[in-house]
Amino acid sequence: MGLTTAQKIIRDHLVSGELVAGREVAIRIDQTLTQDSTGTMAYLQFEAINIPRVKTDLSVAYIDHNTLQTGFENADDHMYIQSVANKYGIRFSKPGNGVCHQVHIERFGVPGKTLLGSDSHTPTCGGIGMLAIGAGGLDVAVAMGGGAYYLTMPKMVKVELLGTLKPWVTAKDIILEVLRLLTVKGGVGKIVEYGGPGIASLSVPERATITNMGAELGATTSIFPSDEVTLAFLKAQGRPQDYVAVGPDADADYDETYTIDLDQLVPLVAKPHSPDHVAPVREVGPIAVDQVAIGSCTNSSLFDMLKVAAVLKGKTVHPNVSLVIAPGSRQVLTMLSRLGALTDMIDAGARILESACGPCIGMGQSPRTNAVSLRTINRNFYGRSGTASAQVYLVSPEVAAASAIAGVLTDPRDLGEMPKIDLPAAFDVNDNLVILPSPEGNFVEVVRGPNIQPFPVNTEVPAEIGGKALIKVEDNITTDHIMPSNAKLLPYRSNVPYLADYCLTPCDPEFPARAKANNGGFIIAGANYGQGSSREHAALAPLQLGVKAVLAKSFARIHMANLINNGILPLTFVQPEDYDAIDLLDELVINDAPEQIKALVQGENLVVRNKTKDRSIELSLPLSERQAKILLAGGLLNFTRKEG
Repeated sequence: MGLTTAQKIIRDHLVSGELVAGREVAIRIDQTLTQDSTGTMAYLQFEAINIPRVKTDLSVAYIDHNTLQTGFENADDHMYIQSVANKYGIRFSKPGNGVCHQVHIERFGVPGKTLLGSDSHTPTCGGIGMLAIGAGGLDVAVAMGGGAYYLTMPKMVKVELLGTLKPWVTAKDIILEVLRLLTVKGGVGKIVEYGGPGIASLSVPERATITNMGAELGATTSIFPSDEVTLAFLKAQGRPQDYVAVGPDADADYDETYTIDLDQLVPLVAKPHSPDHVAPVREVGPIAVDQVAIGSCTNSSLFDMLKVAAVLKGKTVHPNVSLVIAPGSRQVLTMLSRLGALTDMIDAGARILESACGPCIGMGQSPRTNAVSLRTINRNFYGRSGTASAQVYLVSPEVAAASAIAGVLTDPRDLGEMPKIDLPAAFDVNDNLVILPSPEGNFVEVVRGPNIQPFPVNTEVPAEIGGKALIKVEDNITTDHIMPSNAKLLPYRSNVPYLADYCLTPCDPEFPARAKANNGGFIIAGANYGQGSSREHAALAPLQLGVKAVLAKSFARIHMANLINNGILPLTFVQPEDYDAIDLLDELVINDAPEQIKALVQGENLVVRNKTKDRSIELSLPLSERQAKILLAGGLLNFTRKEG
């Protein structure tokens, strides 16, 4: 039986384990990336491991998430990251150089290699045939130190693309259709591979849009083969030497297969407040629009931006619409300027933002109260924009530009003939905002500002784990719910004690105070708990508050791994109705906790006793022997120190 593209790359990087779905495997990591929202913590953890130099082929630290310097905190943390990068052998991408995923696929991604990033949208580089996986900062820190990355071997899903896209229909519509078919939970424990004759007509930027939003499926990663399209992209970036052909065997075996006829797709939109709440633009109708935001790591390539400029040229943004545009990288911005497209955008009334994440993560450009905001980003979670009452819709750049002119949600097919976009054969290459590390780091001083505080580290598992049910939340609680990361809080990413006072406050403003008053306890949750970002703070803040376990109907992959890495038990109800049998402030206890954790490795269930209801509840947690040792040690950092 042949292998899929992902299986081949995993095989070539396998450190331990077998290519059997559901079994734990360990793979060698070639490259890592961090961004400033998660990077500060990742580098604090890397320092704690006490390894003198990174051991990857390439590691890059990007500053892209919070470039608004409204106080000293951001500038201090950026200097900390730059000095750590200089000391330990990491390239440093300065503010303004662009969004990590856009820059990495342009300048550093290599087909057939592995990339581990402390950002959930790291799979963007799957657009060039790279096995690119998002993870928590501690996993990335271990990988930088030469350690393997452990994961449960995923199932393989093939999405067969047939035909070609009609005019005004885009790659964004392809991934929205996939989300409609699979939902935000449909990719958990799976790798999504794209194939079929339809991929030949998709450029690398289009492929990257699709793999980027594979994160919203909950998938481990998404990947396209590396082919002639990939080679043309790498040649345009001046690095054809990085090309290698990577693809599945003709007889590759997939666990699931879906077929999408590109000829049948129409412009789509994801309605509030979930990326899988998908409908045709014309079905949603011409609703009035207040704001349009174009950019983010999903749709900010030169290809996307040139299409937007062509739609806007000679037009004027509707008087009731605020249009903001953030090119994904400095390369994109400078080429827009050279080609005259930037002028077309500005003349139409667009506001040009810095090449950074910006509105995508609520970092500026929050909509007005009750606004309708169309965005080309990847997530429209409740409150993520910075305005809780805003209605955020996810659309393609073409829909966004057409709607900005019309003032209402508009199907771009109403504009008539689609402009023809020809990408240049060669892109402008200027890497002078990527700072190379010192060849000798021994004498480099790491600069620490006063905002950097010690991060919490768990202790070994006691004989008995007890506490109260501190909060009970519903399905699809995101990491934005667990640890908000808005413009007011993100500057405190290196100050977990401060952040902990805002943990889960979108769900219950009293949660932090209740957790402190009860010396910690348990979180009770619905399905897909921890959906969204790789944000490790969503595990660190509960740890700071004394949370010992999360009892949920199911978990998102990265958050589950982050909980284990921090010594917090992520337990799944064997009987989903047991969720209903726990009320706020019920007294819960796990007796003989170390022995019960060890028994999980053998497939046994763990029993939590609800003392208030005089009821026993069975929960599951498939664990490898290694994961059990991590939990028993109180987290990956303790385990790594212990194992040497």
